[in-house]
Amino acid sequence: MIDPKNKPTPNYIKYSGIAFQMLATIGVFVFVGYKLDEHQHIDNSLFTAVFGIVGVAASLYQVIRSLNKEK
Repeated sequence: MIDPKNKPTPNYIKYSGIAFQMLATIGVFVFVGYKLDEHQHIDNSLFTAVFGIVGVAASLYQVIRSLNKEK
């Protein structure tokens, strides 16, 4: 008899979860950058761009870490 608690998770569920985690991480960083631009009254979105790039780097780091954990 197969125990449903030990059933492996399908790959599409794992990878879609990773995608949503990436979107959330990038979104939070961009939002913080946007709010900093508003607070500092900067017209050229400097903080939004910088925090967006940092968010992409942070999300890629999270993905690489989680993929290495699975092995």
